[in-house]
Amino acid sequence: VQLQASGGGLVQAGGSLRLSCAASGRTFSSYDTGWFRQAPGKEREFVAAISWSGGSTYYADSVKGRFTISRDNAKNTVYLQMNSLKPEDTAVYYCAAGRSSFGSKWYRYNYWGQGTEVTVSS
Repeated sequence: VQLQASGGGLVQAGGSLRLSCAASGRTFSSYDTGWFRQAPGKEREFVAAISWSGGSTYYADSVKGRFTISRDNAKNTVYLQMNSLKPEDTAVYYCAAGRSSFGSKWYRYNYWGQGTEVTVSS
């Protein structure tokens, strides 16, 4: 599985962005998918996860109520809708996928995209 993240950019605090994670491979619909982020000088951080079917989602407390993860298996794409963005959301965002990987542990995901940069100005 190859993953391509896109949709990052520069936005003012309070604004919105939608990230996309497009996957190659016919079996993507059987993979749990997660979003992680890494800010400069900081550790990689879990953001959100969605199960292969889309039936379960899980969010970090820091983004709960502001971010929404969803997927369209017909399009082999997972989305991260980010609303009410804050300067502390500034980071490179990565999507990751794996079988039986659902959750916040980065090491359970086998495939990673290249990252898309999000900058939130105050």
